Amino acid sequence: MAELPTSARRVADALAAAGITTTIVVLEHAVPTSAAAATAVGCDVGQIAKSLVFRLRESGRPLLVITSGANRVDEAKVGALVGEPIGRADADFVRSHTGFAIGGVAPLAHPAPLTTLIDEDLLAWDAIWAAGGHPNTVFRLTPDELVRIAGGRIVAVRADKKVS
Repeated sequence: MAELPTSARRVADALAAAGITTTIVVLEHAVPTSAAAATAVGCDVGQIAKSLVFRLRESGRPLLVITSGANRVDEAKVGALVGEPIGRADADFVRSHTGFAIGGVAPLAHPAPLTTLIDEDLLAWDAIWAAGGHPNTVFRLTPDELVRIAGGRIVAVRADKKVS
């Protein structure tokens, strides 16, 4: 097995401390999209738990939204849920608040607790896959385990699909 990058080792340690028995899989290449991650591990794209970091526009605080790889986040809906508009965060903001690079943001092992929302659509699966702290790493867990380790609120975040 390939040696874990330092950031993925931090995730592995946090998972173990949380009592989650899983293995962080080191992929040969980075998986920049949910579809690529799903292909790499042999699951449905809906089983990929994307960790997206937003910046609250008024307070400047970070918001972690863990959504199904099949979904696009409705930013207006999420802004209404948290009480202020949200915007995308840049790479430096993401790294400073999560300790991870974009593409490898894990749902746990952040420097400080983050306000977290979890897409209700992830709960439909028996197993899901999340980033392991590095763009080349993923790990498998159950939706219940995700809710427990991320400490998030389960909500509807999916943007309605528009038919053109």
